[in-house]
Amino acid sequence: MTNKERMLNSQLYVANDPELRRDFKHGRVLTRLFNQTTEEQEAYRRALISKIFGKVGDHAHVEPPFHTDYGINTTIGQNFYANYDCIFIDVGQITIGDNVMFGPRVGLYTAGHPIDPTVRNEGYEYGYPITIGNNVWIGGNVVVNPGVNIGNNVVIGSGSIVTHDIPDNVIAVGNPCRILREINDEDKQKWEAQKQAYLIDEDTK
Repeated sequence: MTNKERMLNSQLYVANDPELRRDFKHGRVLTRLFNQTTEEQEAYRRALISKIFGKVGDHAHVEPPFHTDYGINTTIGQNFYANYDCIFIDVGQITIGDNVMFGPRVGLYTAGHPIDPTVRNEGYEYGYPITIGNNVWIGGNVVVNPGVNIGNNVVIGSGSIVTHDIPDNVIAVGNPCRILREINDEDKQKWEAQKQAYLIDEDTK
């Protein structure tokens, strides 16, 4: 088994490997080019995004600067938005669903290092995948740790450190991130009412 295969299978591997160095450089070159683009180069930005990630759906928007290790180990669904300074350490697979929004400086960190200093200093690493469901909003400065699964229809409060799985349909906040409450019909009614008030206001202009 190659180091790349070991890495993607959540096994201990050595990062100083020719194949991994080549993939790593490829990802860094593409993200450097992306981060140097201007607002007048939207088509070029979209083309680079399609090359950076292993798979990306329609209507994906990433605000530069953006940083990733490989890029190719990340798959993203439809209607994705990432604000400034997001970091994807995709040593393990990162899977992001449809209709997901990230605030600024969201970090998805799949990588880990052995606790034992001797093994760690010999260059061994590991990675556990991160999965994020559909219709998720992650606030600014959130860190998602290796091996975490975030369910559908979830809101993660800003500054949270997500160390454990988060189920569907909840608001979760804190360090470590904990469930604050379920998202319910009252939330839907409140925001639908505000949307209708906005539409009425627009119609009267």
